[in-house]
Amino acid sequence: MTNSIENTGSENHDHQPGTNWQEYFSFSTDHKVIGVQYMVTTFIFFLIGGLLAMIIRGELLTPESNVVDRSLYNGLFTLHGTVMIFLWIIPFNAGLANYLVPLMIGAKDMAFPVLNAIAFWMIPPAGILLLSSFLVQGGPAQAGWWSYPPISIQNPTGYPINGESIWILSVMLLGISSIMGGVNFITTIVWMRAPGMTFFRMPIFVWSVLSAQLLQLFCLPSLTGAIILLFFDLTFGTNFFKPLQDGDPIIYQHLFWFYSHPAVYVMALPAFGIFAEILPAFSRNPLFGYRSVAIASFGIGLVSIFVWVHHMFASATPNWMRILFMVSSMLVAIPTGVKVFAWTATVWNGRLHLLTPMLFALGGVVMFVFGGITGVMLASVPFDIHVNNTYFVVGHFHYVVHNTITMAIFAAIYFWFPKITGRMYAEGWGKIHFFLTFIGANLTFFPMHPLGLQGMLRRVSSYDPQYQGWNIVASLGGFLLGMSTLPFIANMISSLLLGKLASHNPWHATGLEWKTSSPPPKENFEEIPVVNEPPYNYNDRSLEAPDAAAQE
Repeated sequence: MTNSIENTGSENHDHQPGTNWQEYFSFSTDHKVIGVQYMVTTFIFFLIGGLLAMIIRGELLTPESNVVDRSLYNGLFTLHGTVMIFLWIIPFNAGLANYLVPLMIGAKDMAFPVLNAIAFWMIPPAGILLLSSFLVQGGPAQAGWWSYPPISIQNPTGYPINGESIWILSVMLLGISSIMGGVNFITTIVWMRAPGMTFFRMPIFVWSVLSAQLLQLFCLPSLTGAIILLFFDLTFGTNFFKPLQDGDPIIYQHLFWFYSHPAVYVMALPAFGIFAEILPAFSRNPLFGYRSVAIASFGIGLVSIFVWVHHMFASATPNWMRILFMVSSMLVAIPTGVKVFAWTATVWNGRLHLLTPMLFALGGVVMFVFGGITGVMLASVPFDIHVNNTYFVVGHFHYVVHNTITMAIFAAIYFWFPKITGRMYAEGWGKIHFFLTFIGANLTFFPMHPLGLQGMLRRVSSYDPQYQGWNIVASLGGFLLGMSTLPFIANMISSLLLGKLASHNPWHATGLEWKTSSPPPKENFEEIPVVNEPPYNYNDRSLEAPDAAAQE
C-alpha cells in the first residue's frame, strides 16, 4: 500500500514514547491498551485452563479413577472447556482485533472507546466469578461447557447459589461483553476506514473480524436466551426444559447450538485472517485469490448459521432434518477449501522464510486440514452416530480449536510482538516453543481419534483397560504441551525487558499497521493515511526479506 505516511522511515529505531505500565491497569479508552489488556488477561486464563487439562490427563493415565473424585472431575472438564472457549480464544481474538483493526484500516481508534473499555472490564470479574465456583458447596458446574438439561437443572445442594448458577451468570456476562464488542467492531470497520480503503482493499484479517462479529451479533442472543431460561428452571422453579413437567430439553440444544456451532467460526475466522497476513509476508508472494478469500470469509459465516443440528443427530432428530443438515454441514468445506487452496498457492514457489510466525502459521494450516477432513466425516449422519459421544469428536474439536486456532494465536503474537512492544523476541526460543507445541499437540489429540473409533466414551474418569495405551500417549503429549508454554513465557518477558529494539517494519510487510512507529503513537498515525493500492503487494522484489530485517 502507498499512503501519505509511506516514508516514515521503517528502518529507524526512533520509537514513540511507550505507554506507562500503570495505564494497563486503568480504565483506558485507547484501543491499543485495551487490546493488550485483553490479550494478557486471557492468556492468564489460558494457563488456568491448561492446568485443568493437565489434571484431566493425569486422571486418564490409568483406567481407574484415582486422582480426583468423579464429581470434581466433572467440574474440571466443565470449567476447562468453558475457560478455553469463553475466556481464552474468543476474548483473545477480540483483544488482537482491538489492537490491529484500527491500525489496519487507518483509523485513530475504535468507534466507541468507552464501550470498548467496558466490554473488556466485564471479563476479569466474569472469569473470577466462574473460578470461584470451586469454593461453593457442591463445587463447580458439572454438566459440561454446553450445560445440557436435565443434568444442569439438578440442584442437589438446595442453595440458590451453586456451581451451575455461577456458570450461567459468568457466561451471561461474557456474552454481553461479546455483543458490545461486536457492535463496536462492525461500526468501526464499516464507517471509520481511511480514504481509499475500500472493502476490497481491506486486509483479510479485517474481513475475518467483520464476518466473525456479524455472527456474534446474529447468533449470540440465542445462547443468552437459552441460559436465562436455564437459570429460571434451576433457581425459580420454571419448567422450560424439565422433561417430567412437560418441558423440552431438546429446545435447549437447538438454542445452544444455534450459537455454539457458529462460535467455532467466531474463533476460527480470525485465525484464518492471521494465516492470510503471515503467509504472504514470509513467502514474499501476494495473497493468491484475494477477493475469493475475502468473500469466502462471509461464505463461511453464512453457511455456519445453518449447520447446528449436526450436533444433534443422536437427539431423536427426524430423518429429513438429518439429511438437510448433513448437506449444509458438508457445504462449509467449500468456502474453507477456497481458503486452504489460496494459502497453498500463496506459498507455492515462494521464497519461504521459516521464522517462528511462519512455522506456527504453517503448522496451524496443516493441522486445520486434518481437522477439516474429520469434520466432513462427522457431517455424515451414519459416521456421526457411530462415533457420537466418543473421543473421536473430542480429537476433531481440539484439532480445530487448539491445533489450528491456538497455533494461529501464537503465530500472531510472534508476528505483531515487535509492533506492540517495539522489541524483537528471541528467534531460537520461538522455534523451540513451536516444535514442543507441534509435537505435544499431535501426541495429545491424534490418539483420541483411534480411541473414539474403538468406542471410548468422552467425559469419563475411568475406562476399559484396553484403551490405556493410547491414553498414556495422549497424557504424555498433554504434559509436553503444558510444558511448551514455559519457553514462550520466558521469551516474552525477557524480550519485553531486554529484547533488541525493533524497526517500524521488521518483516518488510505491506499492511498499514507497519507504516507507523513501533509501538504506534497515541492516535496511531501522524497523518491519516490515503490508500491507493490493494493489500499484499509483494510483487515488488526489491522488498527486503523478513529474516534479514530480523537479524539487523
